[in-house]
Amino acid sequence: MTTNYVNTFILVSPDSRATAGTPPSKPGTVAYLQYQLLQESPYGLTSDEILFEVHALRNGIADRDREEARRIFFARPQACLRASPLVKTHGWGLHHDEHGRVALVGVETDAYRALAARSDLKVIPGMRSGRR
Repeated sequence: MTTNYVNTFILVSPDSRATAGTPPSKPGTVAYLQYQLLQESPYGLTSDEILFEVHALRNGIADRDREEARRIFFARPQACLRASPLVKTHGWGLHHDEHGRVALVGVETDAYRALAARSDLKVIPGMRSGRR
């Protein structure tokens, strides 16, 4: 199973109240860790790498144990970044390039509007927070 997208732009969730991309403020949360990884390395990691790294950090998985932990982690279905709190709450779109590597794009930016309008990208909404 993979959560990776290629040539895709994930829009901010339709029910998000965010009007700008804002950094998560609570250290150790999924949103905070995903944000840190993406800020430190735009287009440096795939969705699978981001999701597993956050899992490993939050669960204190040692480097020597990561290969087996990764196998176990992806043996079960995982939610993709469409369900990320960055998309649902914090106002970030996620651009996946031709290699599946991801970068943050604030909803308020010209870059966000340009990516959302591109016909050569698959443009999909983030998951809603509620059922409405």
